[in-house]
Amino acid sequence: MKKRKQSKVNEKPQEKQDQLTLKDTLNAGVLEQLKEKQKKLKAEEEEKQAAAEQKKREERRQRERNKSFEELLNESSMDWKKFK
Repeated sequence: MKKRKQSKVNEKPQEKQDQLTLKDTLNAGVLEQLKEKQKKLKAEEEEKQAAAEQKKREERRQRERNKSFEELLNESSMDWKKFK
């Protein structure tokens, strides 16, 4: 039993050494280009999200601005009968 466990333990470090990662096989320049591209894409995605959020806020503001008096009165939480 002990011999089997030892052989399995010895295999794991060798497997890690044998495995090459993408980072190991690429040139440093190519790796830097990929990192820059990743940063650029992330920044573009954040800008798109911010623009979409701003557009939604503007649409809500326009809808609120164009509501009729009746719609505003119906949405009000105050009990207007108390003031009559």
